[in-house]
Amino acid sequence: MTDHITIHEMPGVKLDYLISAFGGWPDAAEGATTTVKYLQRKLGAKKLAEIDPEEFYDFTQVRPYSSRTSSGRRRVRWPANEFYYWHPPTPPPGKGGQGGGKGAVLFLGVEPNLRWRSFSNTIADLVERCGVKTVIHVGALLDAVPHTRDVRLTGSSTLPDLQRVLDAASVRSSNYQGPTGISTAVMEACANRGMGYVSLWGHTSHYLQAAPNYRVTYTLARTLARLLDLPLDLEELRTAAATFDEEVVKAIAKDEQLSSYVRKLEDRYDESAGANEIPDPAEVVRELEQFLKSEQRRGEGDQQS
Repeated sequence: MTDHITIHEMPGVKLDYLISAFGGWPDAAEGATTTVKYLQRKLGAKKLAEIDPEEFYDFTQVRPYSSRTSSGRRRVRWPANEFYYWHPPTPPPGKGGQGGGKGAVLFLGVEPNLRWRSFSNTIADLVERCGVKTVIHVGALLDAVPHTRDVRLTGSSTLPDLQRVLDAASVRSSNYQGPTGISTAVMEACANRGMGYVSLWGHTSHYLQAAPNYRVTYTLARTLARLLDLPLDLEELRTAAATFDEEVVKAIAKDEQLSSYVRKLEDRYDESAGANEIPDPAEVVRELEQFLKSEQRRGEGDQQS
């Protein structure tokens, strides 16, 4: 163990990318973390390292999880911040090519309560050792967008080549300024070491409670595969997204008030097409609260009738 990191297996090759996602606030409907988990599983990534949570969490705020093993023993699961790595296989001798291509570190974490700068530098130190040149943060946020339209993506890159790929995929930049999350602190720590940065956010319909939201995850994974030229089979996610959409359509068809609300969002979305700004969180919360209050009043009325 080095400082706050426990190393399991260092890769024997340099890895060009870090792809990261944090659970909680920047992971609406688990759209971002499900994306990185899918990459980890489909690419066959290996465990690289993990961060000891002791110095970074208030365990009364982020509580460990208790479970029982098959033998009946009680086990405590602490907040996990884990690194995996993947590298394309090296072509056999005589097959040509440069050998292996570009690999990636995959990181799944939980936003810490304490010592953000130390936490961010811990991540930056490790991925620098792995040779990472570009950091990609994947996030998902709640927005007043209809599920009947293509998933809205926002993001940007400090690297011109990758920015052109984002532009070609209709990923819009944002001028958002305000309260931020740990991903921005990690970005700053990595940028201070000369690494490039990409952010990619999927906008999640705020009236959908189901998680994971596979249509957001599918859109994020498809964009990452295009951005980094990953050999990623997306068929499983495509099927899950289609099933998710079918279930949402059935549920909303049974609720006339919700259907009316979605139609209002559709009109607003179509009128503002192209203005892919990250929403003001306070505004999204206010609109969601108004919607939930109207749902509550309608429910109370149904009980009285």
